[in-house]
Amino acid sequence: MAREAALAACLEAVLGSRSSANRVFELLEPLAGQEEPDDIVSAARTCSRLFGALLERRELFVGPLPDQDASLAENYSAEDKYKIWMRHRYRDCVGCLGELMGHDAFQVKELALCTLMKFVELEAQYPLIKIEWKGTLTFPCDLLKVVVDGLLPIDEDASLLISRFQEYMEYDDVRYFVMKAVTASIGQVTQKTKERPLPVYQQNVFSLISPINMPNKESEMVKFMVKQDNREELKLSKLQAHRQVFERMWLTFLKHKLPTGLYKKVLVILHDSVLPYMNEPTLMMDFLTVAYGIGGAISLLALNGLFILIHQHNLEYPDFYKKLYSLLDPSIYHVKYRARFFHLTDLFLSSSHLPAYLVAAFIKRLARLALTAPPEALLMIIPFICNLFRRHPACRVLVHRPGGPADMSEDPYVMEEEEPSQSRALESSLWEIQSLQNHYHPDVAKAAAVLNQSLSEMEDDISGLLELSAYELFDKEVKKTTVDVPLEFEQVRGLFGKKNDIFAEHFSLD
Repeated sequence: MAREAALAACLEAVLGSRSSANRVFELLEPLAGQEEPDDIVSAARTCSRLFGALLERRELFVGPLPDQDASLAENYSAEDKYKIWMRHRYRDCVGCLGELMGHDAFQVKELALCTLMKFVELEAQYPLIKIEWKGTLTFPCDLLKVVVDGLLPIDEDASLLISRFQEYMEYDDVRYFVMKAVTASIGQVTQKTKERPLPVYQQNVFSLISPINMPNKESEMVKFMVKQDNREELKLSKLQAHRQVFERMWLTFLKHKLPTGLYKKVLVILHDSVLPYMNEPTLMMDFLTVAYGIGGAISLLALNGLFILIHQHNLEYPDFYKKLYSLLDPSIYHVKYRARFFHLTDLFLSSSHLPAYLVAAFIKRLARLALTAPPEALLMIIPFICNLFRRHPACRVLVHRPGGPADMSEDPYVMEEEEPSQSRALESSLWEIQSLQNHYHPDVAKAAAVLNQSLSEMEDDISGLLELSAYELFDKEVKKTTVDVPLEFEQVRGLFGKKNDIFAEHFSLD
């Protein structure tokens, strides 16, 4: 309490009389970060009130800031000299707050962030930039850059502080300049570190840019921190300008090698949160084709983005189906992204113009892998295969082939062949589905038996089966109500069931 009273007295003295201006150092000293967190918090709040009041009273120098020592020697008025000196103290305060965003105590970090954003708002209202002509942009970009740099440390996870900052990203102008500052930060940091991997920094950047909520229409851009009279003439009021900055930020971020975990996180949101808001989504072509070629889960996740580029932007990808075919391996029925993969595969195989040998190769590989798949995956893949037969009647020869192979030893299909056209799938038969008709799970056996009858023309809706889990299957079985089955039997007479059993004379079954 004594400390807070001393700070309050100091604040009152500095604001009350310019002769006490030197006492501002008493307020700035605790911000050096050597004090206890509570003392730093008290000092930061006091500095916030002090410089907030000075900005409102226009007592800070406006325009390019002269050197402090030079300003004392040159022909400035006493008024200007005071304003220049106090503006330097304001700059010191901003520098200290920027460093405090990396403090160990979260309450100190949070207050430093909120104080800096308060200064951003006040500088927007009372600009320290000299307005030369009508239309000069008065947004404090340099101050916001200090905030962004504090949110993106190289060696410390700042996700909690970034989540606290997200409320400010609702402002269209703040979001615009944050995106520009992030682009500049990535360039500076990677140049300093000479391209060596920075997983923590990259994760911080992703935490900051991934939740960005871009407007869909220019009419939605109505929330600005800086109230400009000529907003319509400014670049930052144009949706295309926002998309351009957004696009440049993401391309700069993805230009550098990402850790595997982060690679996956980017691919999960790319199709939904990034591509629709780019001026030229085709610029992501290289990133997505490289990701698709990596293999495994990364290739599965790249499918979504590629689907958008192929269907909406006429991307031509050589050997696309060959690569898609190679992604079908035993793990495909167990991976986290199984639902997404089969949803997209279903879309890619929906065209009736695909050659029969290609679709037959997909059907055979899916059926072969089904032999070791869990029941929840089988209940999805059997209707999936049936739908492929409905779309491509030429492949039904796999079902109706008298005297075809009955097991793997007789099967001409070459599972290891990477080229679908060389796999000899059309010469084979679906003995795998026949095997599944004897599956231990009754629902699977019932689903597999559908191929014994002629298929209906209507496709099965598999959307509800894509995310079916083992837990749901088990839960369904547990909740089944059992029905009493009537049985005809002969009532037991005697211990061993014989009519004139001698034991019945000595033993009773009651």
